[in-house]
Amino acid sequence: MRAAFDALRTLVYASGFALFWGWVALKGRAYDTDLGIVLPDWTSGFGIPLMVIGGIVALTCAGTFVVVGQGTPAPFDAPRRFVAVGPYKYVRNPMYIGALIVLFGFGLYLHSLSVLLLPFAVLLLVHLFVIFYEEPSLRNRFGPSYENYCRHVNRWMPRLPPAQSGHKKENNR
Repeated sequence: MRAAFDALRTLVYASGFALFWGWVALKGRAYDTDLGIVLPDWTSGFGIPLMVIGGIVALTCAGTFVVVGQGTPAPFDAPRRFVAVGPYKYVRNPMYIGALIVLFGFGLYLHSLSVLLLPFAVLLLVHLFVIFYEEPSLRNRFGPSYENYCRHVNRWMPRLPPAQSGHKKENNR
């Protein structure tokens, strides 16, 4: 029952987050006329797959928080367990990355330079939030396990696990 309630809260928070940034992006389109630059029509073909990929990443992260973290991705309703699996084993902030990819794709889809530039401003705000609030809070809450995680997983650039050799050592008999 608790997982269902966590999932419902996550759905509400994620919907609100998506609606807010969609609204900001659409309001930002007003600056396109000031800039006098409109992206070519072919950019929408790249925008749709980016929005899908970013959405899948963000939704996977939200689901991981519900199932593994036993909570929501919202800082004010944080998971009760430390999450370092799924997308989080490759990069510390995959949900933000997914959301920024969606926003970037939205700018391409709308042929809007101002919306296309918005994710870069949002990244700066999110980076400051992560450094000054989120990471200190996680360090206080999860201690050494979070410190160890930070040593092995990058904040923004995914670190893929080392490739394993396809060759197995043969046993000498």
